[in-house]
Amino acid sequence: MTSSYEQASIITNGIRLNVAQAGPTNGALVVLLHGFPEFWYGWRKQIPYLAEAGYRVWAPDQRGYNLSDKPLGKSAYSLDVLAADVVGLIDAAGQETAFVVGHDWGGAVAWWLAAKHPQRLEKLVVINCPSGAVLLRELRRSRAQQLRSWYMFFFQMPWLPEAVLRRDNWRMLTRMLQASAMPGAFTGDDLALYRQAWSQPKALTAMLNWYRAMLQVPTEPAPRRPIEVPTLLIWGQQDRFLGQELARPSIDMCSTGHLVFVPDATHWVQHEQPEKLSAMLIEFLHT
Repeated sequence: MTSSYEQASIITNGIRLNVAQAGPTNGALVVLLHGFPEFWYGWRKQIPYLAEAGYRVWAPDQRGYNLSDKPLGKSAYSLDVLAADVVGLIDAAGQETAFVVGHDWGGAVAWWLAAKHPQRLEKLVVINCPSGAVLLRELRRSRAQQLRSWYMFFFQMPWLPEAVLRRDNWRMLTRMLQASAMPGAFTGDDLALYRQAWSQPKALTAMLNWYRAMLQVPTEPAPRRPIEVPTLLIWGQQDRFLGQELARPSIDMCSTGHLVFVPDATHWVQHEQPEKLSAMLIEFLHT
């Protein structure tokens, strides 16, 4: 399946984000939020399905990534700021609400939106990302999750992670992607595009500042109430970074939530099971 798309520079929350756009301009808005270390291209296999189904798709390079602006400092990457970027995109699209789909860090932003800006979401889909409260709790008490998340702690250091990740033509990052995914999920051509995105000026430090802000920048907690936005949580069961035991407590925080495990997928469901994932998205958004 193929679909034409364009890229636009959208002003939101005081910065410019590069946004891949597809689908009819009068379609219901779907915002696709990528995670680390991707950019909008990570949704290339879902965009045509959603566009053909009649949705207006916006897939931004989130702040700090690829062609989007890269503000300096860790505080520019707190969840409150990242969520405000998405609210600004919905405003820029001329919409009151949107369907929001997030993977990995994009999922963290999506959870935060549902907790703090529920009136701006029609429905929420999260892929292989627990709610922030569940993840932080498990990082405190679970040795297994601490070991899975070793890189989060490594990324807290200044300058050294940047030096290590850039070394040998991005060897560490490319190996992390390939080793954690099903064979063939990331092709040589894909990785060449990722290296190009990572090599954008100031991009790597900005990408790592998402992790640094998570543990170093105080954020006003989300309200202690159920997530009222209808939510679908999709979880590749062979995820090497996030244990599947994080999924059920996360969806239990939703008043209307549904959890689907994908046994034959890892953390990278959208790459490994693109047709299955696209079908689940369209069914949930249509229902």
